[in-house]
Amino acid sequence: MSGSEVVERARELIEQGRTWQARDLLVEHVGSERDAPALTLLGHVHHGMGDLPRAGAAWFTTGVRGPEADEAVAAWREQSADDFAVMWRSIPAPFRDEPRPPRLEALRARALTSDPDLDKPTSPLLPDGAGPDAVVAQEVPGDEEESSGLDGAQVIGWIVAALFVVCAVIGAVTVLNWLVPGG
Repeated sequence: MSGSEVVERARELIEQGRTWQARDLLVEHVGSERDAPALTLLGHVHHGMGDLPRAGAAWFTTGVRGPEADEAVAAWREQSADDFAVMWRSIPAPFRDEPRPPRLEALRARALTSDPDLDKPTSPLLPDGAGPDAVVAQEVPGDEEESSGLDGAQVIGWIVAALFVVCAVIGAVTVLNWLVPGG
């Protein structure tokens, strides 16, 4: 599919309420093609789905401006803890290729100061001779779920369970007092 066909198909999916399918279609497309309109639409899809950091990465890359874009870019920076190497790797590979607009050159330059091996493949599973474009997606801090500790839902669940047990005991004692005369 050509870039315009991908964008048109994504818009149809969005109109049908199948936003996640539009997102997947656009992610796949911009992962292999340098298509600014598709990446801009992907930013809108991410924003509509509440994924501000990914919307911010897309909109920063394509140069979208405005209050929503500024908010999304701020969320992207916050999620990556202003780690410019992480931010650089979150941009789709075709957009990291030259020629790059000045904002991407500046991001790359700052990323290189913190990670001189920025453009080298990071996965030992890549085939020999695979370039940096072979690395399509990197983990962004904050995306993974924490596996240790309690979260708010667990604490609330334990409190509700304890209240249930207390109420059950009080109810059982009350019923026994009714059943056993003089108790």
